[in-house]
Parts: sequence; structure tokens; C-alpha cells
Amino acid sequence: MREWFIQAGPVTQALLATLFTWLVTALGAAVVFFARNPSRKMLDGMLGMASGVMIAASYWSLLAPAIQMSEGGALPAWVPATAGFLAGGAFLWMIDKLLPHLHPGTTEPEGVATSWRRTTLLVLAITLHNFPEGLAVGVAFGAVAYGLEASTLGGAVALAVGIGLQNFPEGTAVSMPLRREGFTRCKAFVYGQASGTVEPLAGVLGAGLVLIAQPVLPYALAFAAGAMIYVVIEELIPESQVGAEATDVGTIGAMLGFAVMMTLDVALG
Repeated sequence: MREWFIQAGPVTQALLATLFTWLVTALGAAVVFFARNPSRKMLDGMLGMASGVMIAASYWSLLAPAIQMSEGGALPAWVPATAGFLAGGAFLWMIDKLLPHLHPGTTEPEGVATSWRRTTLLVLAITLHNFPEGLAVGVAFGAVAYGLEASTLGGAVALAVGIGLQNFPEGTAVSMPLRREGFTRCKAFVYGQASGTVEPLAGVLGAGLVLIAQPVLPYALAFAAGAMIYVVIEELIPESQVGAEATDVGTIGAMLGFAVMMTLDVALG
């Protein structure tokens, strides 16, 4: 199986890797069938861990390779990484302002005004959140195809494993608040696992994009990093620190998540 995966093309590898991250999201969402009313501290820790993993992945798996690939080019090495990073954040900001969506635990929709149902807005919020993760995994596997020293199969696998690890608590952190809002366990699970459905699509898109045009590779890597950092700062960290019960649990979770992703990337990459 290992040899077959190594021999498979980048698009297939990206698809399998993001199907894995989706599966882990579903496993996390399935906690809703067994757990009862998780504490706010538990959810804060999960959101914090997801933040830490995404921050570490943004640098070690995306920005650092983007900078290394740009060395010796016509432009200074920092230009593609900076431009792609800011473009990724700007893209998510624009989508956040335009796409109607509703974050779990809130009552006021964001984006343009719409008459869409609450459940539809919740799904759109989840999709907006997870697209950058799938894109990052896809771009990482696509980069491996060029045989560049900065991008290794081990590093791409480490990124997929890291995203998968943070998807478990993330799936739980989505389904459990929905349960508290009155959703049935089945419905809360469906919407919780839906947070990962966009990742295979984004993964295939990312891998295919960099295969078509190698010159955009550093920009694509940095773009995915910028999009993930936007999600962390705009959504995950604030949600882990909200409310009267806000504690250091979210911060500790972020530190642990960062350490886990850093270790994975250095060990496997």
C-alpha cells in the first residue's frame, strides 16, 4: 500500500490525503453520539489546538518551502511568499464579506443579506473555514511532483496528518455546539462532518493548479498559508477566548497544537 501511494500521482495523493482529513472530521463529529454537554473549557482547548496546528503548518509546510523555491529567481525570495500570503488573506476576507454564512453559537449572519435558512448558513460557514486546509494539502502534494528539495512527500504527508489531527477536535467543536442549540444528534453529526466535505475538492484543485503551472507554485503555497492564518485569527482564536468562562485553556491548546505540527513536519519532512 505504501509503495502504491508513493507511485500514485500528486492529484490522487492529494485526494486520498484529504479524504483522510474528512474521515477524521467525521470521527470527531461522531462524538456527539456519546458525549453530553461538553464544557466550554473542552471546546476552547479544541479550538486552540486547531489554531496551533494551522499556524505551524502555515510556516513549516507552506511559507518556508515557498521562500526556498524562490531563491535565485528574478525577484527577491520574499516577494512571492509575501504576495501569495497577503493574497490568500485578502481572498478569504473578500469571501467572508460576500458569502452569507452563520458561525455556530452566533445569531447574526455575516456576508450579504439573504433569506437562506439557518442550517444553510451554518454549512456555508463551515465550508469557508475548511477550504484553505484542503487547498494547503493539495498544493503540498502538487509541489512534490517537481522534485524540489524544499517539498518532500514526507512533508506533504506530515501536513495531511497534522490537518487530520486538528480536524478531530474541530469536528467535535462544530457538532457539539449545534447539539446544544437544539439540533438532533444525527443532524448535528451531519453538519459537523460536513465541515470536511470541501477538503477533498480543494485538495484536488490545489494539486491540479500547481501541476499546470510550476511558476505559480511559491505563490500557491503562500496563498494557502495566508488563507489558513486568516481563518485562525478571524475565527478560531477569538472563539476560543469568548465568554465569561474564558481561560488559558485555549492558549495552552494552541501551544500544544503548534508543537505537535512542528514535530510532525520536522520528523517526517
